[in-house]
Amino acid sequence: PGYYGDGLNAIIVFAACFLPDSSRTDYNYVMENLFLYVISTLELMVAEDYMIVYLNGATPRRRMPGFGWMKKCYEMIDRRLRKNLKSFIIVHPSWFIRTILAVTRPFISSKFSSKIQYVSTLAELREMIPMEYVHIPESIVK
Repeated sequence: PGYYGDGLNAIIVFAACFLPDSSRTDYNYVMENLFLYVISTLELMVAEDYMIVYLNGATPRRRMPGFGWMKKCYEMIDRRLRKNLKSFIIVHPSWFIRTILAVTRPFISSKFSSKIQYVSTLAELREMIPMEYVHIPESIVK
């Protein structure tokens, strides 16, 4: 995580390339526990506004979270965390991610939909947020 602004608002960086491979026999168990870890961490870190930067680059399809998992995450995040989320930035969005979000748009709130932003390059991301506290994995930089 990093922080931005005078109030030290959180920037949560989520690198999909480090997610487990969906061919693992314990994949559902691992993803369930990962979700619980992410939510408990968010609840501890986030007192004020925050943003999530989802790094999709360098991620093979078999490591991308499925639609069901993403839907469950959205539904289980409590109202305060959803309300305090100021932007959800997807860096290097794949065709798959864009399609999933286009298909689900009617089922998620328009407020949440308006927070989603696509960024094609790390240079473009640098223009949007301060990068001095944000760690970008080397595999994504390449």
